[in-house]
Amino acid sequence: MSKKRDYYEILGVPKTASEADIKKAYRKLAMQHHPDRNPNDKKAEALFKEATEAYEILGDKDKRTRYDQYGHEAMHAGSDYHSYGNSNDIFSHFGDIFGNIFNQHAGRQHKRTGPVPAQGHDLAYEVTISLKESFVGCKKEIKVYHYISCVACTHTGSKPGKSATSCTSCHGTGATTVQQGFFAFSQPCRACSGNGFIITDPCATCRGQSRVQQYETLTVTIPAGIYRSADLRVVHKGDAGTFGGPAGHLYVKINITADTLFQRRDNDLVCQLTLTYAQLVLGAQLEVESIDGTRHTVKIPKGCPVGHEIMVIGKGFHKLQGTGAGNLIFIAQCAIPKKLSTEAKEALLAYDKAVEHESSGITGFFKKFLG
Repeated sequence: MSKKRDYYEILGVPKTASEADIKKAYRKLAMQHHPDRNPNDKKAEALFKEATEAYEILGDKDKRTRYDQYGHEAMHAGSDYHSYGNSNDIFSHFGDIFGNIFNQHAGRQHKRTGPVPAQGHDLAYEVTISLKESFVGCKKEIKVYHYISCVACTHTGSKPGKSATSCTSCHGTGATTVQQGFFAFSQPCRACSGNGFIITDPCATCRGQSRVQQYETLTVTIPAGIYRSADLRVVHKGDAGTFGGPAGHLYVKINITADTLFQRRDNDLVCQLTLTYAQLVLGAQLEVESIDGTRHTVKIPKGCPVGHEIMVIGKGFHKLQGTGAGNLIFIAQCAIPKKLSTEAKEALLAYDKAVEHESSGITGFFKKFLG
């Protein structure tokens, strides 16, 4: 049998990692190996399940403490491994002989008569949309593989009409005491695997787990103005909690593809506007189209230089924080034709001659390249 990998090693975090670091590491691995992103990839599925199992333990304060003390065996019945994190742990496991002497150090044992509801894990997902969709907002259907509460047993884990009972071996504490000469040590109860309760008639659908994994199709509303790498929280659409505990949340990360004409700059929508030389010199009034198909009238000032920004106030991206919107900005560019008709060429040369006295040093340039 292959040796079970260390849960900290699986998540790639040190044993001193905070709860937030553990959650962050799990979300990264879950996103990388999720079955939705790796269809028919058995290796990715195995890594996803391995990471989920690791987070099931390290993400739970009590289970993590037990795991840190006893290792993998603490998660299963039959653990004979003992270690202690500090002196208080040692005192808490002395037998009744020294119970009164070291009472100030003894830890309290909570008795359980049945399963205790626990919150489900948060999940991560990625969605890719176009720049236009980020501008106007949209709805996307996603298929999420997650835990949902078992309907067959109404998340109790037991067959209808049955219920869990307090473990008689440990009296609901989840731990038993083993006397070894002078000392008495505590270990997870073999009979209930350290849970403190036993499901004698498990539900046939969830096998006593109170929840099952399956795909669910969800519709996610993406607001107008959403930006790249934003995380949308879909409340209570992560993993369902165990035994009726609240579900975690689903975090949808937004990716945005580039557009051929428009770009985003902060909350502004920017586009290059190609104009003729005459329009730049003489000025013009044009009707232009935005990314969503709406049309706006813009005024090109006389003598407009290339690179000049022409702004339509309040017609950019909707501001997710605060009110209002950015601006629609057109950057003036000059259309330089590569081919000219004879008439156009003659007209351009005539123009060059007409403005010769106004553009010292420019005439030679025109003659060299257009003559």
